[in-house]
Amino acid sequence: MPVSHAELTQMFEHVLKLSKIDETQSVAVLKSHYSNQMTVAAAMEAAQRLGAKVYGVELPAFNHKTAMGNDLTAYVGHTALTGHPAGQEALMAADLVVDTMMLLHSPEQEAILKSGTRMLLAVEPPEMLARMLPTEDDKRRVVAAQKVFEKAKRFKVTSAKGTEFTAELGQYPVVTEYGFSDEAGRWDHWPSGFLFSWPNEGSAQGRLVLDIGDILLPFKMYIRDEPVTLEIRDGFITEIKGGFEAEYLRDYMAYFKDPEVYAISHIGWGLQPRAHWTAQGLHDKNDAIGMDARAFYGNFLFSTGPNTEVGGPRNTPCHMDIPMRNCSVYLDDQPVVVDGDVVAPEASIVRRSEPR
Repeated sequence: MPVSHAELTQMFEHVLKLSKIDETQSVAVLKSHYSNQMTVAAAMEAAQRLGAKVYGVELPAFNHKTAMGNDLTAYVGHTALTGHPAGQEALMAADLVVDTMMLLHSPEQEAILKSGTRMLLAVEPPEMLARMLPTEDDKRRVVAAQKVFEKAKRFKVTSAKGTEFTAELGQYPVVTEYGFSDEAGRWDHWPSGFLFSWPNEGSAQGRLVLDIGDILLPFKMYIRDEPVTLEIRDGFITEIKGGFEAEYLRDYMAYFKDPEVYAISHIGWGLQPRAHWTAQGLHDKNDAIGMDARAFYGNFLFSTGPNTEVGGPRNTPCHMDIPMRNCSVYLDDQPVVVDGDVVAPEASIVRRSEPR
């Protein structure tokens, strides 16, 4: 259902309060012509209502010649801020940047965060923002899972469909997303509610079997034809087998002519009970970037391509997120997700009974 401007402004005020915005803070709203103008206006009005010093930074759109389509996650690394030191300095001057453009995976974003400025990405439609309005309990569950994740040395995933995947951990940090940015240098995304890390370089091994109903992002496409099998060796996808979706995936990745696109990037699981794997079917592809799919409770989410955001060596523009259902995730052989349900005590919720 549509969200009014007044409702969205109230929600932004809630999220900015969680992000510790008050009259001592400054807020920059990063925007372009393609930003959701209702989101931009609500963010600026909410910051004003909290007494913050708010200003806008507007940049022109950016389109790389290699990019296909207009999904904000389909080409990463280069943005309208690339080679724009004046714009970068304007954002670094703020305590919080509300990003309605998408700077993710860019070196400019990392420089802004390292300066101590915190960032909040908000590019999904208002109706999605409303349904997944973040809470302190969202943070509690994600941080509880983070504490378990950070102690682990080995990550394992299995499924009844044949997934057998392992990776070693410890080289890279655990990253959390709970929907607000409340610490210096923190990046977060409203809406969200999940966590992830990266395998040690070269350690990911095994097989991932993407089943009917799993989702390919940024295509925003459910697998419908037949399962897709990804063979993984020494951190890279070496073979993609299956029907139409496998062929589609092979051709898309080959288009970039870059071996780095086949690397396994971040791995983790979803913890947001208000996100739903079915929601993608209710949106046109240009409506949203698919945060329901990335965050839904109990998914196993893995990605391919870059890892520069945590200091890794891979800077490739092709970044895919693939959330899978009905998997079991183990840390050091202790289950945290079993058949698509979160079982780690502090990170789980009491779920209502559902018909089978």
